[in-house]
Parts: sequence; structure tokens; C-alpha cells
Amino acid sequence: MMNRERHPHLRNKEDTVMLPALSRVAVCGGTHGNELSGVYLVRERLKRRKKSQVMEPVAVLTVMSNPRAVQRCVRYTETDLNRCFTHAMLSLSASEQTSYELVRSQELNSLLGPKGSAEAMDLICDLHNTTANMGLCLITYSDSDWICLHICKYLQREMATIPVRYIHYDIPRSEAYSLDSVGKHGFAMEIGPQPHGLIRANIFMAMQEAVQLLLDWVRLFNSGAQFEGGSVDVYTLVKNIDYPRDPHTHTIIAAVHPDLQDRDFCLLHPGDPMFLSFSGETLRYKGKEPLYPFFINESAYYEKAVALSLARRRKVEIPAIRSSRM
Repeated sequence: MMNRERHPHLRNKEDTVMLPALSRVAVCGGTHGNELSGVYLVRERLKRRKKSQVMEPVAVLTVMSNPRAVQRCVRYTETDLNRCFTHAMLSLSASEQTSYELVRSQELNSLLGPKGSAEAMDLICDLHNTTANMGLCLITYSDSDWICLHICKYLQREMATIPVRYIHYDIPRSEAYSLDSVGKHGFAMEIGPQPHGLIRANIFMAMQEAVQLLLDWVRLFNSGAQFEGGSVDVYTLVKNIDYPRDPHTHTIIAAVHPDLQDRDFCLLHPGDPMFLSFSGETLRYKGKEPLYPFFINESAYYEKAVALSLARRRKVEIPAIRSSRM
């Protein structure tokens, strides 16, 4: 008799996980006002909706998250909007001294949430760009959200022009700080490389294709189609690495090493070059285990003292799923 534990793709119907349909979906862009693929994609969607030209596979709420930052083409005007969605920050009382982005986060929580409630959006996709060579990544707070993992698996199968990966931040839901955490399911769709403040056609087209495929998947799921199980490689954040700094002035004294630059998701081994000091010295990775770097030399993270992030990769088995709405 065949052992089904050793052959997870051979599942009985009883093994299929039934999940609620995704009846309320939001696509958000401009959370960071200078990440222009999402800004222009949202503008196009809103423009077509006004002209009644959109043939959506599912009802979608399209949102320009940070209009003031978009107007100025800056990441944010006072504070990073995409760090304002913890339960603690959403519970703060607004005053005249409250930053625009904190007020806006509470407005978005009312529109798309409230976070953690039964009324929250079923799925939020928040669109972002990175200057790092990361391809297309779905960034989430769960490594066991079957909806998000299946969407990633579907994009990996359907998109031939760009690599698709799944990044997991192991943070409690209440402390999750980004806009996508307001939904019952959600992720940031991060695509790069693209410098902030400009738009590259190939990156925009990849984002547009990915959003359309996402909505196609939701339509299929809601119609009762069954998605077979399988596996997805999940990259779980282990730590962030700062640039080397002068101990007195705290100014940066080294750049990302040329051997590491643009090698996001290429395994970094202990002893590999990590930084090149401005005096010409190679500074090597001193970790005890090989890890996968990403967000390498992201320009927006200089202010956050992050030169790169490091992750462990593991294969997560996902079950077959189907919508319980039949």
C-alpha cells in the first residue's frame, strides 16, 4: 500500500482544506509615494473604473494609500506610513501634533479594517518597489497562510519573466506594522530593481501582470476551483545587518561589496565578502551559518540602518484548498 505521507500530492478529498471565499479584496498603491509602479498602476485602475472600462474578475477596492506623499513624490511626508499599522499605533488618539501618516493609517484602518475584526478586508495586496535586485516577492507575517502561499505558488507557475519568492516576517499579528496586516489575509507585493522616483516599463508590466493573475486566482478560488497542494520555499527573516560605522560619528565607513551587490537570495556563507571599506578593506560575513540576503543596499533603508536582511529558507508543504462557498 502506498504511503501518502511520503507522497503529499496524492491526497484524498477529505484532505482538502475548505476556506471562506474572498469577497472583499483591496489593491493599494502609493503607500510610499515615490514607489511609482504601484502609484501608476492604481492611477490606471481608478481612471478605467471612472470610464467603466474595467472588466474585473472580482470586485476590488483600489486605494491610493498616501496621496500627500504621492503628490510630492517622496516616501513619506512626516513618518513612514508603512510602519503605522500596529494595534498600539492604530489605537492612539489623534491631535493637532499627530503626523499626517498616523492620521492616514487610522483612516485606512477604518476603510479596510478594522484590523483583526470580522469586518476587515478578506485580502489586501499592497504594491511596493525596491531598489534591490529581488524580482517579485510577497512579504507576509505568516508561513501558514494557505491563501497567500497558494497565490505565491500560482504566480510562480504563471509568470515566466521574473522570479517570484515568499518572504516571512515572524512577528505577532498585533505588532505587524504594515498596511497589508489590516486584512484577514494580506501581503506586500515588492518588485525590483527600480530606483525610487521613476518608473521602469518592465517592472511596471511585471506588477500589472502579477495583480491581474492575483485577481484571476481569487475569481477561480471563489468559483469553487480546487487548488492542489504542493510546496513553497519560504524565506524567514533572521536579522538585519547595518553598514559598518565610525564608532564616534556613526557615519557609514563601507559600502556593500561588489561581490554581494545585486545577489539577493544567493546564499551568503561565513567568510564571504560583505562590505568594502572606503579605505579598501574587505569586510567579511562573520555569521555562523549560511543565510540568504535580500533587500541588499535598498536605498530607502539607509535611514533605518539596514544594509541588507538575512533569511533562512525552508520548504513549506501546503494542502489542497477550495472555497467553502459552493
